[in-house]
Amino acid sequence: MPAGRILFLLAVAIGLAACATGITTDSAGAPAMAFQNQALNPRNGGLAIQAGSLRPGDILLSAGPGMQALGVQLITTSAVSHASLVTGDGLVAEAVGEGIRQRTVAQLLDEELTVVAFRHPGVQPVHAQEMDRFVREHLGHRYNFVGVMLQAPFAVERRLCELPLVPAAVRDACIQGVAAIQLGAGRNDRFFCSQFVLEAYRRAGLPLTDADPRLASPGDLLHMREGDVPSIRIHQALQYVGHLKFQAPPVQAQ
Repeated sequence: MPAGRILFLLAVAIGLAACATGITTDSAGAPAMAFQNQALNPRNGGLAIQAGSLRPGDILLSAGPGMQALGVQLITTSAVSHASLVTGDGLVAEAVGEGIRQRTVAQLLDEELTVVAFRHPGVQPVHAQEMDRFVREHLGHRYNFVGVMLQAPFAVERRLCELPLVPAAVRDACIQGVAAIQLGAGRNDRFFCSQFVLEAYRRAGLPLTDADPRLASPGDLLHMREGDVPSIRIHQALQYVGHLKFQAPPVQAQ
């Protein structure tokens, strides 16, 4: 592989590390990234909600400040850089660089710029209980750094599968094929953020997709929402619940 491509992929992988959460702006005061998808702007038909509206099993997708979040958003061409799972009692579970952890929704809101909630309409109490069991079994487990490193070249190569006018079945088969090559050496016993959310649903008996959770980024979860076109086949579109926090893009000077 050419040295230039190796350096590029290494830089991308560093940018993807830790699913980009809890990163502050740099000392030079770099502008924070805002949620760019105007279709999900609560000022444009969206809904502002409070944490009390959340249910166990809800998926929170967020965009954070700083260069790591920017790296995730750029390489995945998405408005989000992190995914977490609501487990109830005001807590969310997530995979970050320090490993699998729980924290309060309030702490998440303090650190992220934009937080949007989505819901699988089929989640029943038994599913939520199984997700909670999965979370408790994995608290403290190590983060999937290998999977994130492998995501870097995969995120580039999969673009060929997502060209306009590619039929859904062909797109899905293409992405699965690229994933088999690029992610084949990854581990299934450690997780990064979106992988962790998908695996929790799978373990609860309510898989969002039959695709390998290792190939999904936070942006892939965003595209699983109603009214969007997912890159990988899904069993059930996610319902938009509302925005817990939103920071509008900065106004450009004329």
